[in-house]
Amino acid sequence: MKIVICGSIDFTPQIKEVSDELTKQGHTVDIPLTSQRILNGELTLEDFLKEKSVNGDAGFRESAKRKIADDVIKRYYNKINDSDAILVLNLEKKGIANYIGGNTFLEMGFAHVLNKTIYLYNDIPDLSYTDELKAMQPICLSGDLLKIE
Repeated sequence: MKIVICGSIDFTPQIKEVSDELTKQGHTVDIPLTSQRILNGELTLEDFLKEKSVNGDAGFRESAKRKIADDVIKRYYNKINDSDAILVLNLEKKGIANYIGGNTFLEMGFAHVLNKTIYLYNDIPDLSYTDELKAMQPICLSGDLLKIE
């Protein structure tokens, strides 16, 4: 199965671990471009996190400029379109269990509209958009990647 991993770039070390495990299980895996760059040594996670907090010209944060330059939203839409499923790596972040942020929520929406299977690594988080997450009917894995079929 061709699986696209979605989740916060903050989770890059875990994205690598999960990607490696899925590959061992025989799946083909795509990961976020920024995570690839971090893992390839082209960017550090620390530098990326600094970009997220620094405003540049016209009030754009550096991370927004990178997303525009790399056209990451359309790029990931196309990856999802060419996949069989997405796996949302929803771990704890900002004190929120099973965190799903803006980009990941958007990617889940793409997968839903494209009739792709949506797997959540953990349960659905308690957020202001929990009802929308539930409406996409994701399959919660409770951390068990062997449940992916």
